[in-house]
Amino acid sequence: MKIAIIGATGHVGSRILAEAVHRGHDVTALARDPSRFQGHAHVTPLSVDVTSPDALTLSLHGHDAIVSALRFDGTDAQSLIHAVRASGVKRLLVVGGAGSLEVAPGSVLVEQPGFPAEYKSESLAGKHFLDTLRGEDTLEWTFISPSALFVPGERTGHFRLGKDTLLHDADGKSWVSFEDFAIAMLDEIEHPAHVRQRFTVGY
Repeated sequence: MKIAIIGATGHVGSRILAEAVHRGHDVTALARDPSRFQGHAHVTPLSVDVTSPDALTLSLHGHDAIVSALRFDGTDAQSLIHAVRASGVKRLLVVGGAGSLEVAPGSVLVEQPGFPAEYKSESLAGKHFLDTLRGEDTLEWTFISPSALFVPGERTGHFRLGKDTLLHDADGKSWVSFEDFAIAMLDEIEHPAHVRQRFTVGY
């Protein structure tokens, strides 16, 4: 497949790129400065201003799937969705956040007392992005939320999937590595199971 990754140089985007290449896909790495991928097999680095819808649309044309690994703060959800729609690519997968996951029926993580102030703006922006996607019926979108602690780690291939509720491991810890999240992302690209849905990944 031919996959475009917006934000390919970030912590998560770079892991998704590595997993895609590992599986034999051709990747277009979109970023302000994707030069680190110059000369990498199966990777086409492409510098693009994601705040320019026309430029972004042109760079996305001709792909089988698009992955957005952008921060939500400062990203215009409607503008990004419009650019994807205008490119003619139907499949959009978004690296989501944990803040919009439920910790109890009707109660989401970002609204809990004690939620870290430094993550609140990004989490609320992610929740808005998801709400915007839920009103989108043209694209075959999927929003993938990590667990509460999203960190560099190992590619184990052992994790669980959930829907809209925050996952915890046997010790009560809510976490997942970037590397295992990337596996879940590529699994969904290759075998779509959550079209126009959100799901979550954790141990």
